[in-house]
Formats: sequence, C-alpha cells, structure tokens
Amino acid sequence: MQRATIIPLQPQLPQVLPTIEGNVDYRDFRDQLLHMNQMLSTSGMEAQLIESDLQRWIGRFKNVSAKAQHTRQTHSRRALRCNIARLLLQHDYREFATRMADSPLLQYFCGISQVDRIKVPSKSTLERYDKWWPEDEVRQVVHQLLNLGATAPEKVCLPEPVDLDTAFLDTTCLAANIHYPVDWVLLRDATRTLMESVQLIRQRGLKHRMEPPESFIRRINTLCIQMTHAGKKADSQRQRKKTLRQMDRLVGTVRKHAQRYRDLMDKCWEQTEWTRPEADQVLGRMDNVLEQLPKARQQARRRILDGELVPNEEKILSLYEPDVHVIVRGKAGAEVEFGNSLLLSENLQGVIVDWELFRGKAPADSALLPRTIGRMEKAYGRKVKAMAGDRGFDSQTNQWGLAEEGIYNGVCPRDPKKLRQRMGSWKFKGLQRRRSQTEGRIGILKNAFGIGEMRSKGFEHRELTVTWTVLVHNLWVLVRLQRQAAQEAERQAA
Repeated sequence: MQRATIIPLQPQLPQVLPTIEGNVDYRDFRDQLLHMNQMLSTSGMEAQLIESDLQRWIGRFKNVSAKAQHTRQTHSRRALRCNIARLLLQHDYREFATRMADSPLLQYFCGISQVDRIKVPSKSTLERYDKWWPEDEVRQVVHQLLNLGATAPEKVCLPEPVDLDTAFLDTTCLAANIHYPVDWVLLRDATRTLMESVQLIRQRGLKHRMEPPESFIRRINTLCIQMTHAGKKADSQRQRKKTLRQMDRLVGTVRKHAQRYRDLMDKCWEQTEWTRPEADQVLGRMDNVLEQLPKARQQARRRILDGELVPNEEKILSLYEPDVHVIVRGKAGAEVEFGNSLLLSENLQGVIVDWELFRGKAPADSALLPRTIGRMEKAYGRKVKAMAGDRGFDSQTNQWGLAEEGIYNGVCPRDPKKLRQRMGSWKFKGLQRRRSQTEGRIGILKNAFGIGEMRSKGFEHRELTVTWTVLVHNLWVLVRLQRQAAQEAERQAA
C-alpha cells in the first residue's frame, strides 16, 4: 500500500492568549499545555498519528481531493489535542465542549482559535474524536514517545533520558460502569430497556394492543422498592420470594410484548421515517436483552427461590457489559470488585512503560511477568535490566527465567526467610522501597485521570480509553520533568 503524504497545513492566525495575573493554578495549567504543544510537534507523535489516520482513510476511497485530505488532517489534529485536553481535565463530552467554548487557552491548544471566528466541536464530534484511532496505533505512539525520550531526550526537551531499564509491576481492577450485580436489578434493567424501545417503536406509528409501556416500568420500580425493604421485615425470606415471583411474572409479560414489537419493527420498518441502520440500532438493543433474559430469570430463581450459589463463571453481571468479571481483591472496602484486571508497569521516573487490560479472566500475577518482559523488549528493542513487584509475581519459574535472561530479580519473594536474606542487598531494598510507590501511581491514574470511574462502554472502548489515559499521563509526567529541571536551573542561576 502506498504511504500517505501529509499536506503541509498553513497555520491559522490564532487569537493572542490573554495575560492572566493572580492565579497560579491557571499559569501552571497554561504552561503545562504549552509544553505539551511543543512536545507533540518536536517528537513527531502528532505527525505519526495524522499519517496513520490518512493511511486508513485514503484506503477506503479511489480518488481523494487535496481539499478533502486537508480537511481530514485538520480533524485528525484536533482529535488528538481534544482527547488529550479532555482527559487531562476529566470532562465528559458535553462538559468539555462547554469549557472549550469559554476558554481561549483550550481553543489555542486544540487548534480552533482564529481571529475571525471560533467553531467549537460539538459533543457528538468529540465522541467521534475519542474513537478516531484504533488502540494499537495509539499504543505505538506511546512507545515511540518513550523510545525518543530514551535515545534523544533533547528532541522532547527532557533534562535526562527516559529510563527503560527498570520496571515496577502491579495489577489492579478497572471497575466497570455497571449497577451492583443484584439478580433482581437485572430484571429491572431488562424491563426498562425493552419498554423504552417499545415506546420508540409506538411513537413511529407501529402498535400492538397492550398497556402503556410506562406502566410496566412503574410497576417494576414499585416491586424493586418492595424487594429493597423486604430485608427489614421479620419474614424477609418469604417476602423476597413473593416479590421475586411477582417480578418474574411481570418480566415474562414484558418479554412477550417486546418480542411482538421487535418482529413488527423488523417487518414493517419501511412504514416509519427511520432508515434501516436506525431500525437495526433499536432491534440490536432489544435482541441483546431478549437473548439474555431467560438466563437472567433462571439465575434469579436459583439464587432467591432455591437458595443456590451460582458459580461466577455462570453469572450474568450486566446485560450490557458481557466482558465484566468478578475479581476477588481481598482488600479493606473492596473484598470483591466487578470489572477487568489491569496490569501496569512504570519506570523510576513514574512513566508508564507497559500496560495490559484483560478481556477475560486474568492469569495469576506470576504468569504476567514473562509477558511484560517480552512486550517491552518488542516495543523498545532493548532488554529490561531489572524487574520489581510484590510477592504475587514471584515463582520458581520466574526466578529461573530472570536469572537466565540476565535480568536483576527485584520481585519480593513469597518465602519470609528468603525475603529477610534478600533485604541485606542495598539494591533489592531500594527497588522494594520504590516498588511501593506503584500503588500511588495506580491511584493517580484512577483519581487524577479518571479511569477509576470510566464511562466507556464495551471492552474495546475501555481498552482504547486506558491507552489514551496512559499517553496523557506520560505527557503530564514528562512535562513535570521538564519544568522541574527548568526551576532547578533558575535556582542555581540565582
């Protein structure tokens, strides 16, 4: 395939940024964005993302005009910068669009600041920007940035090279944005989704005889309230069973109505103003729930009526997120979490050098260490010199493997006697002391960069959001290293 050639963009004449005095937080944020703006250009990261997008986009057409390519490049540049700024501020699409319309600084950074007019992307455009590149292309850019920082730090204005010789490993749970998976809550979610879809179909003029859809939603909500308060009564077990039987009968009726409307919509969609893709969107939403509803009803009966323990592998935790798992953490306040396992590796400077989000059940931590070493060697073209982690990553196989590869073993041993012996080494003790800070790095990603309360739907989108978050986090860390070096130089000069 022929490589796409980037058309040089003539820079627009931006508005002059106003001088703001008396607010150190704003000055820090402005300096941060200006340093990121410089790093995006000098590192070649922006050009690589634009070129990869053009390569995919041009491949879908036979002939592309220069004007169309110019427009695509402009949107690619804006997509990159809008994604970075939005994740840095932890805003949703609507909130960020409003903030950008009111902020000359964000307009300048995102490339929409012009003298004659300013056209701010809408929330729908920002959502498309969020999915502009596939995950593997964003990951390659992260690796390119760190490789450049390690081999030519002056190109990204770093005071010292990025360390790729030492890695500190830890795992965490990336919680999914779902309701707490109570069995009868699944029945409520199914009723709401099906009846709201039926309402949409009835509004388009396709009708069967039935009660108003909102009456079913009202009745299921009433039963949910009864189920909630049943545990406070003396005969709580009998009340819970009685309420569940009523919910089950109601959901059975809802399913029959929804199936009739689904078939009617599939057959007579041309009588509505919807296009076929719009009709398929509603049908797909209904099919997803209708397929899982029998299993969800059976699960509720087994758990509440029969008192059985349903294995985690057989449970439906969410009707909308099939790739969510029960993760036993055993920690205070989080004995069990619901989501996906996330592996992170950081270096001595706090830069995240490797990460992996697991769609299925994650293997044991000890099995993740060899995978990380192989991924890092492939990504950076160099072998890691030292690996550190908690005792979950320790195993006899890993000890032999690290020794054979010539990698220093800084993993905490499971055997307390071996741990006491190894604590006599100053290098091992230093790595273990530094390894404890990786918990703080996970907290920064979850709280300061928002992946702890991620709203992305679907595993692919969650994986992409994690990779974007890693990119923004690494830019944030590298800018901090730049500013710290500049401040130190000013102090020495003074």
